[in-house]
Amino acid sequence: MTPESVGRSVARDRHPEPAPSGEARRYVGQWVEDEAIGPDRVRAFVLILRTRGCYWADVKGCTMCGYSKDTLGRSATPEELAEQLSRALARYHDEPYVKVYTSGSFLDDREVDPASRAAIVSAFSGKARRFLFETLPEFAQPEGIGPLKDAFAGELEVALGLESTDPTVLGRFINKGSSPAEYLAAADRLSALGVRTKAYLLLKPPYLTESEAVADVVRSVREAAQHFDAISVNPVHIQNGTVVEWLYHRGRYRPPWLWSLVDALREGAAVRGGSRLVSFPTAGGLPRGPHNCGECDARVLAAVQEASLAQEFGPLDALDCGCRAEWRTTLAYAPLGVEA
Repeated sequence: MTPESVGRSVARDRHPEPAPSGEARRYVGQWVEDEAIGPDRVRAFVLILRTRGCYWADVKGCTMCGYSKDTLGRSATPEELAEQLSRALARYHDEPYVKVYTSGSFLDDREVDPASRAAIVSAFSGKARRFLFETLPEFAQPEGIGPLKDAFAGELEVALGLESTDPTVLGRFINKGSSPAEYLAAADRLSALGVRTKAYLLLKPPYLTESEAVADVVRSVREAAQHFDAISVNPVHIQNGTVVEWLYHRGRYRPPWLWSLVDALREGAAVRGGSRLVSFPTAGGLPRGPHNCGECDARVLAAVQEASLAQEFGPLDALDCGCRAEWRTTLAYAPLGVEA
């Protein structure tokens, strides 16, 4: 079975049935996490709204993304979004950094209508210093950004899932619908509008070896740095209902080693220019997330977080464990089950 045929099969199964209104009035999740704004260590309020989710997931979807499982299966009404926001604000304690996600594109009118977008951003204005949201590049246009800049007194930050600047990795292995050039052009448009930009880069998409994955991230950091204010390296974690999970259950994929993440950050730091480089892995240390041997995972993850917050990557050189030798033997392993 080819990557394309697996992707088509998974895409057919991943989208939920339309949800009732009661479910649509509850957000997916909310938490507070450590972050930084410039040199300042701050707390970030994170909110995942329940919307229709990413339209691309309905068409083909990305090989590692299972976020459509948390969507409504339909567009949320303004009233439903307002109720989600109201419930979230009851838990907001003036954290200076706010991140709002929709399992897709905040700027897509099918996910969040323009009036609701402005209301969500405005609710945090005067309290938060920075407001972050995600979008696909085609929605990163002046008509969508302008009203949000008017509604928010602080900095807007727009995150784009660039994942890789290699067209083959992005288009075939990750199955994105836009090219690297379209992501870079969107970042330049946003910068021209006075908006901060952040790129997500994926560590170890399917069909890459550990060493190829590290090289892909480092090259992507170098090529993206001139377009983005910040770059986040996101190691793959295995989500339900994805191509990556299909491969994982057949012994054809292992999540990246944390040693690969350490190398990607160390080498990426040398070519990042003025961009902020960070990594806050999801499911770190778990079998379905980036992990080492289990003995050193917590220590390595803590060092990665500290390096990301402090922007000091030199201390990563001191990390070591007996499993590092095992990791070195896997660097050149070809992934199983890849069909040309």
